[in-house]
Amino acid sequence: MTETFLASLLVLTVLAASAALARRLVTAPAIVFLVVGIVLAFVPGLPPIEMQPESVLLMVLPPLIYSAGVSMSWREFKSNLRPITLLAIGCVIFTTCAVAAATHWLLGLPWGVGFVLGAIVSPPDVVAPLAIAKRLHLPHRILVILEGEGLANDATALILYRFAVLAVSTGTFSLPSAAGSFVLILLGEIAFGITVGWLSLRLRQWAHDARVEILLSLLTPYLAYWVPEHLGGSGVIATVAAGLYVSWNGPLLISAATRLQGIFFWDLAIWLIEGVLFLLMGFEVRVLIEKAKAVPINEVLVAIALTSAIVIAARFLWVFPGTYLTRILSARIRRRDPTPSWRYIVIIGFTGIRGMVSLAVALALPLTLPSGEAFPYRDLIQLTSFGVIFVTLFGIGLTLPLVVKLLGISKHGHREALNEREAEIAARRSIIAAARDALNTIIAERKLPEGLAKFLEARHETRMRALPDPPREGDEHSPATKGASMVREIITIERTHLHKLLREGKITDETRRRIERDLDLEEAVVDNREKNTPL
Repeated sequence: MTETFLASLLVLTVLAASAALARRLVTAPAIVFLVVGIVLAFVPGLPPIEMQPESVLLMVLPPLIYSAGVSMSWREFKSNLRPITLLAIGCVIFTTCAVAAATHWLLGLPWGVGFVLGAIVSPPDVVAPLAIAKRLHLPHRILVILEGEGLANDATALILYRFAVLAVSTGTFSLPSAAGSFVLILLGEIAFGITVGWLSLRLRQWAHDARVEILLSLLTPYLAYWVPEHLGGSGVIATVAAGLYVSWNGPLLISAATRLQGIFFWDLAIWLIEGVLFLLMGFEVRVLIEKAKAVPINEVLVAIALTSAIVIAARFLWVFPGTYLTRILSARIRRRDPTPSWRYIVIIGFTGIRGMVSLAVALALPLTLPSGEAFPYRDLIQLTSFGVIFVTLFGIGLTLPLVVKLLGISKHGHREALNEREAEIAARRSIIAAARDALNTIIAERKLPEGLAKFLEARHETRMRALPDPPREGDEHSPATKGASMVREIITIERTHLHKLLREGKITDETRRRIERDLDLEEAVVDNREKNTPL
C-alpha cells in the first residue's frame, strides 16, 4: 500500500516537472512525458511501474472519450460526418487490412495475427496530434475532423481487434457475420449512449447541486462505456454518443455554478489522465525490453519499420482518394462541399500519430488461447505496437510543425481566428442589444423604480463599452490586448490592498474570500477573452 502511494506521488511529481519542461521547450507535452518516462524507466534502483491494460480500457478511456464528446460541437460533427466516417471507419479498416497483408506476405505472419496487429496500430491517437495542431493554429475544419476521427476510430479498431483475436483463438472467421455484428453494435451503442446522456441530464437537473451534478457527470461515461463493453461491444461509440448529446442539450439545463466548477474539474482530470498515461507508456519500455529478449532483435526492428511505413503510407493512400473520388462520383457533394486545398489533405494525412489506446490494447492481449497454448507472436505484437507508437509520435510529432510551416497552413488558421473573433464580438454586441430591448420592456411593463432601472441599464452600458473593436490582422497590440493587461494589473493592485485590509484586521477571512472570488471571476473573464484573441 505504501509503495503504491509513493509510486503515485513519484508519477505526479514527475508529471508536474515534465509539463513545466514542455512549456519551456515549446514542445508537445506528450513527447516530453514519453521521453521522461523512458529515461526514468532505466534509473537504477527505481522499481518498475507497469501499466494495467484493463485499467486503461475500463477506467481511463471512458472519461477521455466522454470529455472529448462534450467539448465537440454536435453541429460541426454532423456537418463533417462524411470525412470523419471515412477516417474513423474506412481508414481504420483499410489500415488494418494493409498491415495484415504486408506482415503476412513479407514477414510470414499468419493472417489472423496480422489482423490483430493491424487492428491495434490502426487508430491514430487524438491527444498528441490535436495538442500539436491547436498550437500550430491549423484551420478550424481540420481540427474538427481530427477530433471527430479521434472520437470514433477507437471503436472501429476495438471491434476489429476482438474479431481478430476471436479468429486467432478459434481458427475461423466469417466476414458477413462480422459485418452484421459491427452494424448492430454501432446502432445499439448509439441508441444506448443517447439514452445515458438524456438520463444524466435529467438526474443532474433534479439534483440541483453542483457537487452532485459533477459527480453524476463523472459517472456518466462509465455507465455509457461499461454496459456495452460487458455485452460484447466496444463501449466507445456509446460514450461518444452520450457526450455529444450532453454537448448539444446541456447548455440550457446545466447551472452556471456547475458549469464553472465542472470546467475546472474536467480540465484538471483530463490533463492528469493524459499526462500520466504518456509517462506510464515510457515506464513500460523497461518491461517491453525484458520481453524483447525472447524475440530476435532484427525481427523486431524489421517488423517495426515495415508496420510504421504501412500505417503512415496507408493513411495517405486513403485520404487523397477519399477526398477526390467522393466528389468525382457525387455532384451533390461537389456542390455542398467543394474540394479543399491539397495542403489540407496533406496535413490530415500527416497526423496519424499512434498513442495510448494502441499500447493498452497490445498489452491486453490474452496470454493463452482457449486450448491452453500461448497466444502466437504475442511478444512481437507488443514490441511492434510500441515501436509504431514511438516512430509516429517522434517522427510525425516533431516534423509536423515544419510541414505546416512549409505549406503555409498557419496563415489560413490565423485568418480564420481573426474572423471568428470578429464574429464573437458581433455576437456579444447582439446579445447585449437583445437583452437591453428586453430590459426596456420589463421596465415599462413592471414599472420598476428609477434607481433599479438605472442600475440595470448601467450594467448593459458597461458591458457594451467593454467590448473591443474587431481585430485587425497584424495588429499585435490592439486595445483589447492592452486593456486586458491593464485590467489584470489593476486587479492585482486591488488584491494586494484586500490582503492589507485582512492583515490589519479590518475584515474577516470570510469577507476576504467573498471579495477575492469576485476578483478571481473578473480575472477569469479577462483571461478567457484574451486567450480567444488571436492577436
